[in-house]
Amino acid sequence: MFRIRRIYDDLRPINRDALNQVRQILRDQFPALNTADIDKIPELLRNPLKHGFRAILYVAENQRGQVRGFALLSYEPGLRFAYLDYISAARATTGGGIGGALYEQVREEALALGAEGIFFECLPDDPALCRDATILKQNQARLKFYEKYGALPLIGTAYETPLKPGDDNPPYLVFDPLGQPVLLSRDRARAIVRAILERRYGHLCPPGYIQMVVDSFGDDPVRLRPPRYVKRPLPPAPPRIGRGRKIALVVNDQHAIHHVRERGYVESPVRIRTLLRELEASGLFEQVAPRDYPERILAGVHARDYLDYFKRVCGNLPEGKSVYPYVFPIRNAARPPVELAVRAGYYCIDTFTPLNRNAWLAAKRSVDCALTAADLLLEGYRLAYALVRPPGHHAERRAFGGFCYFNNAALAAQLLSAHGTVAILDIDYHHGNGQQMIFYARRDVLTLSLHGHPRFAYPYFSGFEDETGEGEGKGFNLNLPLPEQLDGAQYLEALDKALKRIRRFGPAFLLVCLGLDTAKGDPTGTWNLAARDFERVGRAIGALRLPTLVVQEGGYRNRVIGVNGRHFFLGLWQAALGAAEVAPPTSQSRKVRP
Repeated sequence: MFRIRRIYDDLRPINRDALNQVRQILRDQFPALNTADIDKIPELLRNPLKHGFRAILYVAENQRGQVRGFALLSYEPGLRFAYLDYISAARATTGGGIGGALYEQVREEALALGAEGIFFECLPDDPALCRDATILKQNQARLKFYEKYGALPLIGTAYETPLKPGDDNPPYLVFDPLGQPVLLSRDRARAIVRAILERRYGHLCPPGYIQMVVDSFGDDPVRLRPPRYVKRPLPPAPPRIGRGRKIALVVNDQHAIHHVRERGYVESPVRIRTLLRELEASGLFEQVAPRDYPERILAGVHARDYLDYFKRVCGNLPEGKSVYPYVFPIRNAARPPVELAVRAGYYCIDTFTPLNRNAWLAAKRSVDCALTAADLLLEGYRLAYALVRPPGHHAERRAFGGFCYFNNAALAAQLLSAHGTVAILDIDYHHGNGQQMIFYARRDVLTLSLHGHPRFAYPYFSGFEDETGEGEGKGFNLNLPLPEQLDGAQYLEALDKALKRIRRFGPAFLLVCLGLDTAKGDPTGTWNLAARDFERVGRAIGALRLPTLVVQEGGYRNRVIGVNGRHFFLGLWQAALGAAEVAPPTSQSRKVRP
């Protein structure tokens, strides 16, 4: 078994180790490759402008973190084409579908970026160009593999002219239109070929050679070689919503066990069912089952004494009984009460968030969903949504409250932060005090929150503008407390400030705490956002074009929560995946089940 994940930089130990393994695969599989070309791969990831391409690296690794294969894709945004630099399995790896899985991943990535196609070099299957029979057979197998995807060599050009007369095995230039009905014009092909030869091989190819190859593209449009191995290659098709163009949806399948029936407890199971009905109609989602994660991962952001207390008290409560905090340790916080029910106030920030037998189980499953969605980003999804209850953004390191027990978003951010920097954008009506407190002294996780001003909105004690972080985290927490009455235009104006800060930070991942309690008529809020406003909010966030995980937080007006959620994700999807011109499907998508 293996998983495919993207490597964003070489700053984290887990990424440095993967990059070292990638470079070893290159040395093993391409012994003639220049050492400098191998060693510059980390630089390609760190400094894309220097090399004129945006480098995208995927690795296939097993459960022990051993890289069994990789693919390095480069994207040129000006000319809107992708170039596949390398794709290779490790020397000891045979079969297992690693090469196919990696190639399908980069095809989805190229589509998501808006590329017209992928170009790459492939050694020739012509005996006149390859004299070694063994190598010729390998070349034929490789071209047959790519032909299944509709990727074919360009013909009628001098691209495969050897640099030195008589050299063996000069490469073809192969073009994969990604299933799109693309005809390459002569001028566009010349510009692309010049960019490839000058930026990728300028240290090998003299200017005169490059000009000769560019001038040899005389057909308009450029011709592709007819299929030679596959009678029926993949037929052309319009851009589709595949793995890279779906929103991965992870639903807490155990949320309904946490059903507090006391009057006024608005955090109820109907919220999830209502959202699911609307999401199913959108056709934008692919549901993925939540995975199980060990309990020890909770200690990544929560204090051990809190975890021990929470699990113990929930396990001791009888079915159907809830305990509410009512005594708080203002006088002596160092001496927690012996009685567990009384001790609840030692770990809670309010009087309306109950403990009951199923609270631990439901909250832990919400964490599983958020972590699953985070892992799906690492595995290639651009957008993921953890539709969970209970929510989490009010849960601090050693305190629960605001219907929240574990901070789902913070735990997902902690997982992602091992792979790159993270920005957490909280757009719930209430301040995201949990992630602010957890990451307040860190600079690798930027926390931002738009919320009702704490002078009138829960949790009242945090969310002020002068709370900007401490120590190394100074300047990496941004609060935007907003007035009690607010319309969509005013909200978008404030959101723009937060998005500008995120752009300056330049994170590898974006995590959105989605509160739909900013809607008009929500029983816990005072603002007036309508469905069209949520769509604009989603579009503004999606325009960052970052791998984005959305975690569900508040939203309690069930008459509109589903419609508002659907509009938010429509805007997010259209902007994030460059798909504004593609009408979302309504009936062909995989069904979403409650």
